Amino acid sequence: MSVAEVLGQELAALAFCWRLERRDGVTIGLTSHDRDLRVGGVTYRAAPGLVPSAVRQGSSFDIDSMDVRGALSSDAITARDLEAGRWDGAAVAFFLTEWTAPGALWLALSEGEIGAVEREGDAFTAELVGRAAVLGGPVAPETTPDCRAALGDRDCRVDLAKHRRVVRVSGVSGEDVAVVGGVAAEAFAFGSLRWLTGANAGISQAVVANDAAGVTLADAPTFAVEAGALALLTEGCDRRMATCFGRFGNAANFRGEPYLPGNDLLTRYPGG
Repeated sequence: MSVAEVLGQELAALAFCWRLERRDGVTIGLTSHDRDLRVGGVTYRAAPGLVPSAVRQGSSFDIDSMDVRGALSSDAITARDLEAGRWDGAAVAFFLTEWTAPGALWLALSEGEIGAVEREGDAFTAELVGRAAVLGGPVAPETTPDCRAALGDRDCRVDLAKHRRVVRVSGVSGEDVAVVGGVAAEAFAFGSLRWLTGANAGISQAVVANDAAGVTLADAPTFAVEAGALALLTEGCDRRMATCFGRFGNAANFRGEPYLPGNDLLTRYPGG
């Protein structure tokens, strides 16, 4: 059924649908209708409290974005999951359908990913950033003495499979995570830890330092960690040429300009 046919009816029963796919693979569907709708094998659960801002479509290259406001649900989008960052960067698709015949009309209104999320008591506001937002970035990267790539990305090209390790946690004290058997000192600083089991499963956290006993995270785990929990540690890089060359043998892919004179060159004078 086309949009013109639906809108041409004496009564059009329209409903919004959202499909959210988290980076850990969890997918949920929500709808503004007061009853659950099932389309394409996905159940879009009734969430009448969800209110989208105006959606604008066009052929220009303007950056598209929208906001969604709604109430926190204990079995769909929880405050703890938002605080833990489980929904950060989640892929979002926004559709319009007719609730009398779910899926007969399936109009894609927008798609992108979740950007900034703000909480206000028992409600939340999520910004949906469209794909055109990438056009707002710089055309060419700025020069930097340190590497602009992230370890293992398509610019760096280091094979992270050789620099990851599954560990068993023996205990957690604040931001400090002790590892059974220990780890190589300083190898995981600036890296990451992803929880594989327990209440924090699927959450990734930044590692700021490590010694032979374990690692120190940027923030304490959101949920309690029981001894014996498994985690995936990924090595990090301080983005310096010496580290890139000496530790990873990857100087050919270094994305920085360590030998380019800086602005202080203008203030230098003979004998200075």
